[in-house]
Amino acid sequence: MTVTRGLEGVVATQSKVSSIIDDQLTYVGYSIDDLAENASFEEVVYLLWHFKLPNKEELAELKQQLAENASIPQELIDHFRSYPINKVHPMAALRTAVSMLGLFDEEADVMDKEANYRKAIRLQAKMPTIVAAFQRIRKGLEPVAPRKDLSFAANFLYMLNGEEPDKIAVEAIDKALVLHADHELNASTFTARVCVATLSDVYSGITAAIGALKGPLHGGANEQVMKMLTEIGSIENVEAYVENAFANKQKIMGFGHRVYRQGDPRAKHLKKMSKQLTALTGEPKWYEMSEKMEGLVRAAKNLPPNVDFYSASVYHSLGIDHDLFTPIFAISRTSGWLAHILEQYDNNRLIRPRADYVGPTKQQWIPIENRA
Repeated sequence: MTVTRGLEGVVATQSKVSSIIDDQLTYVGYSIDDLAENASFEEVVYLLWHFKLPNKEELAELKQQLAENASIPQELIDHFRSYPINKVHPMAALRTAVSMLGLFDEEADVMDKEANYRKAIRLQAKMPTIVAAFQRIRKGLEPVAPRKDLSFAANFLYMLNGEEPDKIAVEAIDKALVLHADHELNASTFTARVCVATLSDVYSGITAAIGALKGPLHGGANEQVMKMLTEIGSIENVEAYVENAFANKQKIMGFGHRVYRQGDPRAKHLKKMSKQLTALTGEPKWYEMSEKMEGLVRAAKNLPPNVDFYSASVYHSLGIDHDLFTPIFAISRTSGWLAHILEQYDNNRLIRPRADYVGPTKQQWIPIENRA
């Protein structure tokens, strides 16, 4: 057997959802640059699930379905109130909440194609409501019910802050959601496909994916980027921080990517947004620090920034708590997870790799009274 650590370079399945070829990311063949500049998140959701862009009627129907399914059970809200105050990470709360949602869905274990699509609608619709409700409860505030007249991005910000958001904030979140929607067989997506390949249910698949996204080497990286920038404090301290990190062989979060050699194509869109938003909020230092760090790391290690690096200052500029960065990632990536889950169901085979055993062999049983 050939052992490939981390499955790097291993092709595990065929997919029509998204591709990364020659450092170019596409969703169903559409360039991420084209989608980032032109598509709404709802259009991207439809594209990933149906493998085509929606017409006006199809888009209106999807928006209506998402709006009608955005509310969450009161039992889930009450469950949030039982958590230890300020001791639960939002990703842990989200993971538990999605698992709980399956308990309230009468179709949770119905596995036909139509039922799974209906569950996909319900899950996608409820993700921002869960994140916003948890955030408000841990801040001592009452959850805000979703509105049916707002877009997906606007509704999330409305539920989060209790007031209708401004246009720039909505555009920023909508674009971030588009950029994070899918990324081929990343760790969380592969986890979701492994889970449902056993013919487990959609809720189990998304719960498993959230668990994988939670890690700092995956979705949690953007939270760590903002933590790093906060510790650095000012542009004058950037060079010393980078030099010290290199000297001590410490990882600088937000740089490099296993599947890109010339750079993450999503990063430039978030970099542009970061520059605009940090200037608007009167805190351009976050962008300036990030840009200086990018230059130093590129020069020393030839490592370009990835999607996490500039998304951190974008979310910070919108007044979003740092530990909510990864849940926002999850809100978006749910669309991709669900696309892959539905695709896995359509052409399923149990995912069961092998391991190269390197432990001891030919050992003999020793009675317990004779063991050292």
